[in-house]
Amino acid sequence: MEVFEPKIVAFVCNWCTYAGADLTGTSRIKYATNVKIIRFPCTGRIDFMLLMKALSNGADGIIVSGCHPNDCHYTSGNFHARRRWMMFRGVASYLGIDLRRITFSWVSAAEGAKWAEVVNKATDEITKLGPNEAYVKTAKKFQSMDN
Repeated sequence: MEVFEPKIVAFVCNWCTYAGADLTGTSRIKYATNVKIIRFPCTGRIDFMLLMKALSNGADGIIVSGCHPNDCHYTSGNFHARRRWMMFRGVASYLGIDLRRITFSWVSAAEGAKWAEVVNKATDEITKLGPNEAYVKTAKKFQSMDN
């Protein structure tokens, strides 16, 4: 029997979390390798339709991570991201997305160990939940209705 390895997409801030992830690597801190990082200038620029698209394209989980509150390179981008996350939770729940599949965190450039912890915790949670087949099936059904 094959062991399930989740596919996780991380949408991260260039200035904090991406630098923190880089520090994790340069510090040789071990963490799960099944996370694909997509770098944004700021978490405030992340359109949450991208999260829906990632899930419908087969991602089993998502991490959104940026600068700590009051530490944003663009002053308030992380506050915009937090407000969007609060709105997105209702929409995601309505669409049948298990919110345990999405991790929202703050990781600074100096927190390489914290990034490893966030990734490992998210990977463990998604592994317990199993593949994200239910939402993928629903998304494909809606796509076929458009054609």
